[in-house]
Amino acid sequence: MSKKVLKKFFILLFMSLLTTTVMAGGNGLEKLWEVDGLNNPESVVYDPVNEVLYVSNVNGAPNEKDGNGFISKISLAGETIDNQWITGLDAPKGLAIANNKLYTADIDTLVEIDIPSSTISNRYTVDDAKFLNDVAAGQHGQIFVSDMVMNRIHSLDRGEFSIWLESPGLLNPNGLYVRGNNLIVGAWGVMTDGFNTEIPGHMLRVSLADKSIHTIGDGSPVGNLDGVEEDKDGSFYVTDWMAGKLFHISPAGQTELLLTLEQGMADLALLPDKGLILLPMMMNNKLLAYRIY
Repeated sequence: MSKKVLKKFFILLFMSLLTTTVMAGGNGLEKLWEVDGLNNPESVVYDPVNEVLYVSNVNGAPNEKDGNGFISKISLAGETIDNQWITGLDAPKGLAIANNKLYTADIDTLVEIDIPSSTISNRYTVDDAKFLNDVAAGQHGQIFVSDMVMNRIHSLDRGEFSIWLESPGLLNPNGLYVRGNNLIVGAWGVMTDGFNTEIPGHMLRVSLADKSIHTIGDGSPVGNLDGVEEDKDGSFYVTDWMAGKLFHISPAGQTELLLTLEQGMADLALLPDKGLILLPMMMNNKLLAYRIY
């Protein structure tokens, strides 16, 4: 075989391997746009009624009551509609929408925002909460909120905000997603020094009926998990905040690495019908949009 033919062979082989890697599992990603000018964006959620995105901005220390936090409104084309749509928050993180209300976790308070009037309509405070983080809406309007430090999940149900589950088996819960009769949890992993972990977390499934906790997969460490979203096939897109990674995880726990960026990839949004995934980059002050193919 001549050197020229051999060189062509290796080029074709490399391109084949590259294509296989990008398309693995049918989860290729193409970057569409990015929004700059945010301030420690932690979570993004899509409002299908108004066809806009809401982004929570911590804008400072994630556990400091400094009044600097705010919510931005962004178009699906990546244009800033209103950078400080809602102000008067401290360090807003997870977001969820139910009954025309936007909910955000703000350190020790679940804040309810009336979307049509663009005003804060209620605040539900937990006296001993340490780090309310992600928010998820159930099928009947129930709102779940994780307290990552306290190993708790709170719920807002018919105006009552209370501890729904407290257990070390939650492994410092971060990301939440309601699927059918289960609450899916992206665990950070048991924290040893600040937010550091000796063993990173993995996915959990909590029964809404009896609150039993089950491991998704074999319990092998995945990462310091943050956002959790489900696709049409029942698998999950999950972020690792510390490592800046995006995973695709099957219902059986099989894990595929899709993307590695910088530290701070936080609480994502997935729009399956539009083939879009939105990634808040908390440390880079950006929101990234990717097309899934």
